Amino acid sequence: MEFERFESRVWLSSPTMHEDEQFFVKNAFDTNWVSTIGENLDQLEKGIGEYVGCKEVVALGAGTEAIHLAVKLAGVGRGDKVMCSDVTFAATVNPVSYENGEQIFIDSERDTWNMDPVALEKAFSMYPDTKAVIVANLYGTPAKLDEIKEICEKYHAVLIEDAAESLGATFRGKQTGTFGKYNIISFNGNKIITCSGGGALLTDDKEGADKARFWATQAKESFPWYQHKEIGYNYRMSNIVAGIGRGQLIHLDEHKKRKKDIYMRYKEGLKNLPISMNPYLIDTEPNFWLSCLLIDREVSEGKSVEWKRVTPDMIREKLEEYNVESRPIWKPMHMQPVYEDRKFVTAEEGEDVGADLFARGLCLPSDIKMTEDTQDVVIEMIKSCFGLVI
Repeated sequence: MEFERFESRVWLSSPTMHEDEQFFVKNAFDTNWVSTIGENLDQLEKGIGEYVGCKEVVALGAGTEAIHLAVKLAGVGRGDKVMCSDVTFAATVNPVSYENGEQIFIDSERDTWNMDPVALEKAFSMYPDTKAVIVANLYGTPAKLDEIKEICEKYHAVLIEDAAESLGATFRGKQTGTFGKYNIISFNGNKIITCSGGGALLTDDKEGADKARFWATQAKESFPWYQHKEIGYNYRMSNIVAGIGRGQLIHLDEHKKRKKDIYMRYKEGLKNLPISMNPYLIDTEPNFWLSCLLIDREVSEGKSVEWKRVTPDMIREKLEEYNVESRPIWKPMHMQPVYEDRKFVTAEEGEDVGADLFARGLCLPSDIKMTEDTQDVVIEMIKSCFGLVI
């Protein structure tokens, strides 16, 4: 089957704007509240807190900044060990290095592609003095958060939940971004809602939230002159940026529904292929931020008697030929050159789930502005890689 190249790029996940954002941004200009204080900032923090169900929200310039402050609040310092999700974006783990800590990467499990509690328990038996654990909810799918939280409590480690990709997702009816002592969300341009950038620290610890606000505003002491006893950061979100987020928050549930529709359409359209979709637990509801596929091992390795060899790169290059964006699964942190000297712990000796997901997985275009007709064409393109045509 011949396909026509899309004139407009089909994106993996791009911002979707509505009119509400302009209203709140204009209000910031009209009232001249354009810096790091103002009604938009207050209302965004209040709205996120009410939606997620946490007492304190600190809006910041990036999700990475939120993780950094969470790591500081956890007391991580030089040489302290922090166990981290292995399959994630570097922003999840880099802040540990900002505080001169040492990452220990925990392999994934296959039920959700997230941190494996079995590997985590094993890692604690090896490194019982670990200061904190950072667990990421990959592609909007909640990890086994109850098991991970229980292990952290057992070993008196601070749990930091990286919910950057999972705003709006629930685990057994409870919103992600509430399971750790400190939690973070992201408003980056590709997330389910955006401020153009930005992020937030979420917690029920008021003292910790106040400390985070203090650090985020250059650690300025309460004097008529600028006085500093600690190193601070210019991390606070602006009232203009918060206006975008305030307008986006109104549409979060709408965006979630559209993301789920996209996932289910892929699942149905690709059901006869030797692939599976990114999985989730039956008692969870992901936000379906990104839809991903995993090619059966025999097919990806060219050992199938029924199917020709197909790899994620073959599909990615095919889609790119027609102006469709897709992307490999996150390359595991233990495979990154910058972290090659860090420890990596698996549930079973010799197993490497994250590396396997990276080798066989692909993130599919999941943009909520993508029409059903466009998605149908993308599905047919994928099927053609396996030799199936209409």
